[in-house]
Amino acid sequence: MIGRLPLDEQLAVLTSVLSSNEVLLEVLNRAATLELPGWYVTGGCLFQTVWNVVTDRHPGSGIKDYDVFYFDDRDLSWEAEDAVIRAAGEAFAGLPAEVEVRNEARVHLWYEQKFGVACAPHASTEAAIDSFAATTCCLGVRLESGGRWRVYAPHGLSDVFNLVVRPNPVLAPREVYEAKTARWRQRWPELTVLGWPSASTMLTPSST
Repeated sequence: MIGRLPLDEQLAVLTSVLSSNEVLLEVLNRAATLELPGWYVTGGCLFQTVWNVVTDRHPGSGIKDYDVFYFDDRDLSWEAEDAVIRAAGEAFAGLPAEVEVRNEARVHLWYEQKFGVACAPHASTEAAIDSFAATTCCLGVRLESGGRWRVYAPHGLSDVFNLVVRPNPVLAPREVYEAKTARWRQRWPELTVLGWPSASTMLTPSST
């Protein structure tokens, strides 16, 4: 079972599996040319590629879009982000998939209006990835000079390979997690989806 391999072997399998998704590999290569600060390809396009390969589906099956995050807090205006989005639109033109590019330094400016909970400013792209609704989603990859893969996986890779979805109640509300997992279960019924923790289990024990 891949999820029980040593981490270095899991990483080798991960890069091989992700490379089997030709669209994803092209997104990674084209994103690298944009030279965005702190960028990663992240989100469903990664863990869903793994799910597809593990369950013998086509690597790109059911993947709605490809997310590219970057972090630039020098200019938090919408105009600055929009300029990057338009440049990315040209870079990703012709791909048979939607690619969404977002500056994670600006998330706190719109998150509460969209999801109903306040979001403190992120300090980095990695911090933004840490806040995804499920730990399985907390994964980012990019290509660096020499074709080296940089992988950010704060919760490891075992759950991803084992088809386990675990809640990450640090920012996104319960309804976001449950809506996402319900949608994922319809397409990947092999998933094991863990329930949202109760209020009592989320309390931090007081020190004595």
